[in-house]
Amino acid sequence: MEPVLRSAIALLLGLGLFVGGCDRQEPAAGQAGNAAAPAPPLPPQAEAPVPAGQIDRSHKGEAAPDFAFADPLGKTTTLAAYRGTPVLMNLWATWCAPCVKEMPTLEALAAREGSGLKVLTISQDLDGPAKVVPYFNRAGFTRLEPWSDPELRFSVGLGANLPTTVLYDAEGKEVWRVTGALDWAGEEAARLLGEATG
Repeated sequence: MEPVLRSAIALLLGLGLFVGGCDRQEPAAGQAGNAAAPAPPLPPQAEAPVPAGQIDRSHKGEAAPDFAFADPLGKTTTLAAYRGTPVLMNLWATWCAPCVKEMPTLEALAAREGSGLKVLTISQDLDGPAKVVPYFNRAGFTRLEPWSDPELRFSVGLGANLPTTVLYDAEGKEVWRVTGALDWAGEEAARLLGEATG
């Protein structure tokens, strides 16, 4: 695919994510106390969407995708490189407020778990390292690495709003995913991570 066409596709997909927005934990200004009528019930066959911060186990047992992601120098890898170790993959972006809010808790988790759990934060910023590396430098992260997926393979391929975090076991099979921010240094996260790290 020609670079110009690829860039245009990535831009359109990125705009779709931006318009869809990252999952918000709090109501937007002007929505508090809104007495709008409740939404009509979903049809019997439709599944209700997973609320932000809730665990979704509907993909349990699915193999990790083989999408490539890159370090700041452009060296690529895939999730398969981490086979043998449980992986917590977080999809985020510098423009997503809930993503930025949870990043320090992911840093604390990576420090606490050491080699027992690989914590991968994969940016979905279209500018890739140009946005991610300065953010990491300002934040002072030492345990997390500034991985990037500027072509949005993960968020589009998984149909994921940001932030989305997926736990894979040591064999590369999905255990669960969380849509929305979570305190990854807290007790609830430790209990959930125990499902793969035992």
